[in-house]
Amino acid sequence: MQRVFDEVASLDERCYKKFGLSEDLLMEHAAEGMASYIRENFKRDAKVIIVCGSGNNGADGITLARLLHGDYEACIYYAKRPKSEMAQLQKKRCDAIGVKVIDSLERCEVLVESIVGTGFSGEFSDELKSLISQMNENSAFKIACDVPSIGFYADVTLTMGALKKSMFLDSQKEFVGEIRVLDLGVSRNIYETDPSWHLLDFEDMLLPNREKKNTHKGSFGHLVLACGQKSGASILSAKAALRFGAGLVTLMGYENTQIPHTIMYSHAMPYNATALALGMGLGDEFSDIELSEFLDNFLPLIADADVFHMEIIKEILKRDKIVLTPHAKEFVALLKRVGLADISVDELQSERFFYVELFTKEYPHATLILKGANVIIAKGDEFFINPHGTSALAKGGSGDVLSGLVGALLAQGYTPLEAAKSASLAHTALAQSYKGADFSLTADDLIDAIGKL
Repeated sequence: MQRVFDEVASLDERCYKKFGLSEDLLMEHAAEGMASYIRENFKRDAKVIIVCGSGNNGADGITLARLLHGDYEACIYYAKRPKSEMAQLQKKRCDAIGVKVIDSLERCEVLVESIVGTGFSGEFSDELKSLISQMNENSAFKIACDVPSIGFYADVTLTMGALKKSMFLDSQKEFVGEIRVLDLGVSRNIYETDPSWHLLDFEDMLLPNREKKNTHKGSFGHLVLACGQKSGASILSAKAALRFGAGLVTLMGYENTQIPHTIMYSHAMPYNATALALGMGLGDEFSDIELSEFLDNFLPLIADADVFHMEIIKEILKRDKIVLTPHAKEFVALLKRVGLADISVDELQSERFFYVELFTKEYPHATLILKGANVIIAKGDEFFINPHGTSALAKGGSGDVLSGLVGALLAQGYTPLEAAKSASLAHTALAQSYKGADFSLTADDLIDAIGKL
């Protein structure tokens, strides 16, 4: 698990004051980290073009050119004239050793984008947009310095010091490529402080285990799912839950429904239920009274899909142990229904971290899984990002499988937060392990692969 920060300027300032490291020294280490990456991956004499801006992000790129000069055909293209003190100093050093400056982009093996960093806000000029477009069309391997500038498609982002939250907005997944963190003269363990946000790795996944030998089916929990109008969704969730270790899985409904023989069906709540799932394909099959009866207990609950558009979500939010799994449109509906915000999906997507924090501050006991290209998992003042999702999951039924995975872990005694983290990681691991074309993945494929985790 890695730490993720809103900004790193305060961490840099801490290095200056507490550790006696200068801005110049940190920049030299940042550039050396980029140079080391290039040396490890590209042969000497390869042509490297570094496109530099006017500020300190540009200064990082100028410094990189100096470090590569002599071993590589390093060239600087100035997207903007150096203006910051560090950019001017680094330009002076490069000029002194004769680093080549070019006035148009050329064919090269490596193209480094070093135009603006995390401090930039506003719009790019038409000239810069045109330059970014030319860079994207270049066949070179593309490296973003610290963060990709607006619209630049990087193969790898070499970020300075620590991970930044802005990299994990859904809109950035298209651009960042692989992300690597570079040290700035001290270990990350020293440079970084202890933030509220963390990045999940697959090593953080806690899979169910059956090490104890003297057990029976009741030893591993009993998940009960409300089977509503679109029964296929709850059936997918039930199948996923059974595969993910739940000892018993029951669909509860009031209509006769064709279900797999491994799943039980009941018109009444089983006496030995250990967790509930509500919302997947729910529709208007249940009356308000029937829903209230389903929820008349203290069992852990996974809530998804239709419930975010229903008034009963306010009652669900009063429960002690709940996991909510909305996608963006559903989360917008939830925020509006509970009176926290009335926003569009686009507004949410541009400020996902803010609205997640807003919700968990109001409902600190609830565990939230906000689905998306990068999944956010939150409870109280603990926040986690799962960056491992793929576009293969953009298929009907994928979310129902996730709900089943969460429900299975709740039924087996996981805390809501641990169930949310481990189920989300398992969900993305299943998608990554799929061997077929990404467009062909189905919910059944995910369920079939659970046994191979």
